[in-house]
Amino acid sequence: MPRPKQRTAELREHVLAAAVDLLVREGVSGFTARGVARAAETSTPAVYELFGDKSGLVREVFFAGFRLLRRRLGALVDTDDPRTDLIEAVGVCRSFVQDNPVLAEVMFSRPFSDFDPGPVEVEAGASVRRFVVDRVARCVDAGRIHGDPTDVAHVVLALALGLAGAETAQRLGTSPTAIDRRWSLGVNALLDGFSR
Repeated sequence: MPRPKQRTAELREHVLAAAVDLLVREGVSGFTARGVARAAETSTPAVYELFGDKSGLVREVFFAGFRLLRRRLGALVDTDDPRTDLIEAVGVCRSFVQDNPVLAEVMFSRPFSDFDPGPVEVEAGASVRRFVVDRVARCVDAGRIHGDPTDVAHVVLALALGLAGAETAQRLGTSPTAIDRRWSLGVNALLDGFSR
């Protein structure tokens, strides 16, 4: 009778969840295959068998981050005001980075030298970009802003991630009121600029 398969899809998901949790708790410097195995209560060889190597594990964490962000964006509901809808999408990006700063670092800053995103990894972020492009296109169609939706979406995401990074690093102010004001100032100034 053959032995039951031990490296199951369930174990893979469990190890991936443990990896994300470890990354949040220990940061980039504390993220090791051995540490992930310990957190998942499995063996280091099992982690390597499931993910290939540390780079493969980081790659899956990268994908998990984009899936989580896309799910959050997908929970938004379109209204009759496309500009407000776009600003809400920026707010989701902001809250995602606030809630998952280390995961966002893996997704957007590439802190692991042994992980070099290729075309498949770049495509992981495409669903997020497409969502924002669609929101921008609604603004363009309504005459609220002008420009190529893809170009504008890239600029909107760059601003959102830049402000989120500054907020995470505590460089955007010392009070919630000031930080919120600066977010509003930045996002509205950008969109006002595209409306001319």
